[in-house]
Amino acid sequence: MNASIGVAVIGAGMAGKAHAAAYRAASTLYAPALPPIRLVAIGDVFEPLGSETAQRFGFERHVADWRDIAAADDIDVVSVVVANSLHREIVEGLLAAGKHVLCEKPLSDTLENARSMAEAARRAEASGTIARIGFSYLRAPGIAFIRQLIDDGRLGEVLHFSGRYWTDYGSRTDAPISWRYQGPNGSGALGDVGSHLGYIAEFLCGPAREVSGGRFHTAITERPKPLGQVVGHSRGGATDGTAPVTNDDYASFNAEFAHCVGSIEVSRVATGHPNTCTVEVFGSGGAARWSQTNPAQVEVMLNDEHADVAGFRTVALGPAHPHYAGGWAMDAPGVGIGQNDLFVHQARALLEEVAGLPAAQSLPRCRTFDDGVHSMEVLAAVAESARAGGAAVAVG
Repeated sequence: MNASIGVAVIGAGMAGKAHAAAYRAASTLYAPALPPIRLVAIGDVFEPLGSETAQRFGFERHVADWRDIAAADDIDVVSVVVANSLHREIVEGLLAAGKHVLCEKPLSDTLENARSMAEAARRAEASGTIARIGFSYLRAPGIAFIRQLIDDGRLGEVLHFSGRYWTDYGSRTDAPISWRYQGPNGSGALGDVGSHLGYIAEFLCGPAREVSGGRFHTAITERPKPLGQVVGHSRGGATDGTAPVTNDDYASFNAEFAHCVGSIEVSRVATGHPNTCTVEVFGSGGAARWSQTNPAQVEVMLNDEHADVAGFRTVALGPAHPHYAGGWAMDAPGVGIGQNDLFVHQARALLEEVAGLPAAQSLPRCRTFDDGVHSMEVLAAVAESARAGGAAVAVG
């Protein structure tokens, strides 16, 4: 086991802060204990934000250039949490420098770049360097419990999947233009939150084979130019000028998975839904649903109930369910968990692998860059379907 592990985060925005906080807390979860985790550096070109984030989460320093992190002898593990178009250069540079990498989803801005990153990851792995992608929702106990209900047969044959991820960070017209609103269709709401639903659906229903009915819509076609740096989903501070929005505010599609069919709908203009991710699985023996709105519970319906009390029951998640026991300081039912916790479990899983803990004693490993490429192949098929008027398109 490593004597200690030095970590850094490149990107100090909203998701970057989640990674920074996760590394700070990761050593407090589960057993066996990790080696000491050193919080070394936050990298961000915007100095005020980077310095504030480093101080807030207890990192030793802020650097403006990611190359300084690549060259640093005291850093072993790096999270890359910046605009998708920047992923390839940074990740490939870090891997070449021998750093273990956790990259946010989607893996990159184009399939060509993602495939190059996956090839670089395979080369790095040959020398013992780990490259993983963050599919954080696979850490949700509720989603893992639904998978357990499928695997043990309690839901019977899986018949239908429904997924919705509604957000409203783009529903205000004063939200300034940023990289999130620029790029081809498929890089907007679909790439941002639809990528989450894609890997969740495949985790529950098997690999996506074909998509159809692809549809994109841009509800707000131009946005104000910002006065300064745009951080996260901030609003205001805009000039009188505007810039066009070139990608999707809304996306939907149908899919054929290995075990069933399903539908997915995503939006960043769903006013009143700040972060509503909802998944439902319907089977011949019952059904189950989970929502980020109430992430510490799952609703389950089983066909073996008496007819006069048939219906969904609410199950409070606790130590009897996956990823729960030992996962928090208070791991009792009803205490509550949230999306921030998923990042902590994700960081813990990566650090366990870097530390050399056996897989049997660890959380499920983070997914590989090849998984990240496949996820992008699903999104690319949706975009192709939309261009073709909703036609069916094979994945991959």
